Amino acid sequence: MAVNEILQSCFLFKGLSGSYIEQLKTIGKLKSFNKKEAIFFEGEPAKGFYIVVSGKVKIFKLSSEGREQILHIFAQGEPFGEAAAFADMPYPANAAAMENSQAFYIPRTGFERLLKENPSLSLNLLAILSKRLMIFARMIGDLSLKEVPGRLATYLLISSAQKGGTNSLSLDLTKTQLASLLGTIPETLSRILSRMQKAGIIEVHGADITIKNRGELQKISGLTQDDVGLTIS
Repeated sequence: MAVNEILQSCFLFKGLSGSYIEQLKTIGKLKSFNKKEAIFFEGEPAKGFYIVVSGKVKIFKLSSEGREQILHIFAQGEPFGEAAAFADMPYPANAAAMENSQAFYIPRTGFERLLKENPSLSLNLLAILSKRLMIFARMIGDLSLKEVPGRLATYLLISSAQKGGTNSLSLDLTKTQLASLLGTIPETLSRILSRMQKAGIIEVHGADITIKNRGELQKISGLTQDDVGLTIS
């Protein structure tokens, strides 16, 4: 997809006229990143934010022992780094490309001029930051209160909902990456996947997972239908 289409598909810019999209292109810059290449580091001044054009980007923190905890994964059309940029604060975590990726960088100073000219853009920004806050609040609750099976069940149900409620999922993360996202280790994740498969809740074939008993999976997750809707809306 062309950069114009990516920007127009981004929730942040919905409803903007073509002229504003063109202005965004003039103040921003398309950047390419190799797999595993750093995009920004925790503590670095947030002078702008990014929109994923292609590939995938992970936001993560490192423990004092060097263990990686993935906080979020962003794909095409999704913004990242915007909260820190508009609060004029340092980036609160690290960002790196999970595969060869492109991202459109928008500097804060140029974007602030557009905000003053277009109030609807400010409303879009408030909406996406509110949604991001709700998602991270839920994630913190999941990591601190739920056991790993509950976190995994939550991830599978939300992934299913994001793909229209299908029972057939193809993981786009390695088990190591998924374990990091769920706050565990690959060996523990493999054991839980195996237990769920033996219990007839899911069926696993490599990266492909089929949900066989959605009711039991939802019971393990502790989610209601409203919870899933909130996370993906």
